[in-house]
Order: sequence, then C-alpha cells, then structure tokens
Amino acid sequence: MHTLANAFASVLLVLGGHQLPHDPPHHPPSRPPAPAPVAAADREVTFVVDGTTTYGTVHVPRHRAGQHLPAALLLPGSGPTDRNGDQPAAGYTPHTLAYLADQLGAQGIMSLRFDKYGTGETGLGAYTGRISDFDYAAQVRQAVAAYRLLAGQPEADRRALSVLGHSEGGLTALLVAESGAPRPAGVGLLQPLDERFLDLVRLQLGEALDGQVVAGTISVADAATNKAGIDRATAQFRAGQPVDVTGLLPGIAAALNLFFGQVNGRYTRSIDAIDPSSVASRLRSGTRVLVTCGTADPQVPCSTAPALVRALHRAGTGGPGLVVLPGVDHDLRAGTAAQGLAPVAVAALRAFTAPWREPWRGGPGGTGVVGGHR
Repeated sequence: MHTLANAFASVLLVLGGHQLPHDPPHHPPSRPPAPAPVAAADREVTFVVDGTTTYGTVHVPRHRAGQHLPAALLLPGSGPTDRNGDQPAAGYTPHTLAYLADQLGAQGIMSLRFDKYGTGETGLGAYTGRISDFDYAAQVRQAVAAYRLLAGQPEADRRALSVLGHSEGGLTALLVAESGAPRPAGVGLLQPLDERFLDLVRLQLGEALDGQVVAGTISVADAATNKAGIDRATAQFRAGQPVDVTGLLPGIAAALNLFFGQVNGRYTRSIDAIDPSSVASRLRSGTRVLVTCGTADPQVPCSTAPALVRALHRAGTGGPGLVVLPGVDHDLRAGTAAQGLAPVAVAALRAFTAPWREPWRGGPGGTGVVGGHR
C-alpha cells in the first residue's frame, strides 16, 4: 500500500500538482434581452407641396424598439374637413379620422392624418386669395405627398402600407394607390364617393326633396319640378354652359350655386370629371380592399356601391371587399349621438388589417386621440 501511495504521489508531482482534466460544467447560451417596449406617441409633422406647408400628426402605437410597423394614410371627406375628420367652424365634430387613428393604433398600426387645404393649421396656403384656382388635382397631389412622408417614417414597414379614405377621401385614396410609391398593400374605402361627384349630389338633393314631401312641406309636383331643374343645371354645367336655377326652391338653388359658382366651380368640374369605378378598375391586382356602406347613411347609400364593387372585382383585388354596416351612419357611428366608431365598423376594419397585425399586437395601443389631439 505504501508503494502504491508513493507512485500516486509521483504522478501528481509530474502533473504539476493538478488533478486529471475533466469536462467543464455545461451552461446553456444566454439569450439577448428582448427589445425594450416603446410607448405609444404622437408626432407632429409637416411637408411642403406646391409651395404650401401642410401640417399633420403621425400616430405611432406601442411597439418594440426597432420594430417596423404597418402604416396607414387617413384621408378626410369633402369640404373643410381637418385631420380629425371635423369641421369646427360649422360645429360639426364627429372625430371620424381621430377615432380611426386610435382604433388602428390599438391594432399596432401607425397612421398619418393631416389638415388638407382650407383646414386647421394648413389653411389655404398658396391658394390664399385665389381659392377659385384650387382644383381637385391639387388636393390629390397633397395626399400623394403625405403618403410619401408616411412611407419614409423610420417605424413604417414599406411592405405593409395602406391608404384609407372616408367619403370623398375614398376617391382620393384610389388615386393615391394608383400613383404612390411603393404601391400600397391595401386600400380602405369607407362610405366612399363611389360614383361621379355630381351624380351623387343629384341623388342627395333628390332624396332631400323626397324627405320634404314626406314631411308635407312641399308637394310631389314641386319635388318633380326641382328634380328636373337639378338635372338641367347639372347638364348645363357639364357642357360648359351658363347654369339656370330659375324657379327652383331657394335651398336647392343655393346648393347648386355653391357647387357651380365662381368660388367652387373649378374644383367641382375637376372632381366630377373622374369616375371612381374607372380608377378602381386600374388598381393593382391582389391589392387588399375594404369597401363599407352604412344602412343609415343618407349621403352615400348602399344602392350606389355595386358599380364600384364590380370594378374592383375586375381589377382582381382581394380582401374583405364590400361590407354592409347595419345601422351605421356616414361617419361610421351607430347613430349620430354615439361616441366612437360603431362596433361593426371596427370589426370590418380589423378584418381588413388582419394580414398586417402580429400576434403580440392588438392590446391597448391607443392614446385617447380625441381627447388630446388638435
């Protein structure tokens, strides 16, 4: 035993007093920390087009640092409608675009909305003092510039861009989709202008006359006379002839003079020259499209939608397509006294955006747009 002990000691000396080598302990590789969350925020932006500085808001929802987000351009309806979808001077504040931005934010989708010509901080810009020179093409150029700005935002995923237009903004959305770069993956047409501008005006004025007949304030014969007068005035305007509103009810004559007069005539002629269905038929095949119509919308009734829907089908577009919204008015509300977008409108929006949402998104991401935005 002594000899074996001495031999073992000798081996230890030869090895320098160290134990025989053995496998090191196994430690699994450490994972890099997850990117830090970034809180939802709004960013005020400006861009210049045709010499006019346009003011807007980029809403960036909660996301991970470095994450690229789907992004949507939001376009307002006709008249002096600002970035929130409101006409404050007229006391009309449904907040349609503000609510839309908040709903998209809750789905992890960033958005840009802006004060178009004649509204908010933008005002008339280069058209100050010469509003009669303003036409629809200028408004489209402004929207295309806004789309370019959105696509260039550091958080934007250029493969998941969309354009959503409300009312008249639906036609503008189609034109932006046709000329914007990169081409948008989706187009949302929310209660859109779906036939020629003056055809829709004729329909709206005709329904207003029918409503007066029901109310007993005018006769059936008066309504028929005024409808014929509207058709005559529209044909005269389109032919470049003097418009005659003689003998029409004061309200009808005033409405026609508003559209056909010196101030708005150029704009009316330029937008009326465009058939929304023709533009829709040129959309890139495979573009995801949503078209909504509300059964309580007297301004753009569901009965006018079929021609536009057929054109989108011919173009080979995909997506939810036409979605009828029961009980929803023109501003996507479930009644004019309701706050926020109608639940069925939100559901249609979620169906449209489904391909661009990621599983970790979809939780609270809004920032109370209406309460805190100008």
